[in-house]
Amino acid sequence: MALALAGCGSSDRDDLQKWMADQRAQVKPTVPPISEPKKFTPQAYTEVAAFEPFNSQKLTQALRRDSAQPSTSGLIAPELSRRKESLEAFPLDSMAMVGSLNRNNQPVALISVDKLLYQVRVGNHLGLNYGLITKISETELALREIVQDAAGEWIERVATLQLQEGPKK
Repeated sequence: MALALAGCGSSDRDDLQKWMADQRAQVKPTVPPISEPKKFTPQAYTEVAAFEPFNSQKLTQALRRDSAQPSTSGLIAPELSRRKESLEAFPLDSMAMVGSLNRNNQPVALISVDKLLYQVRVGNHLGLNYGLITKISETELALREIVQDAAGEWIERVATLQLQEGPKK
């Protein structure tokens, strides 16, 4: 009986193998040919008379010009030589304008920092960025700050502190 089963199994396998061989013979895969690559022709730089971006003379002149300038611009130089005021130790976002009043016909702003109250006038300095108070009104305090931009140059920036209303009772 074992021989009979073995004989049946091999004939099925032979039929399968013959069918697979017939299928392989009938199927011819077609692969489209790859197109030839385009020829690259380099172009010469024709704008010789115009601005040349990689000119070493211009780079050397620019480096000399930059090295001749002082490391700090005219905006920051006077600020470094003056004595700092007490409110220049705090960032602007930690300060709050809580009021304003007039003393001797001069506007005075009341600034709260760390639960302490300070009186400031036009011309006083505050904040970490060399802030100079330029205007005080009933509702806000305007100041000019000196900060570095992305290129490292010192620029002026206007900032304000708005009057903060206290909690209602």
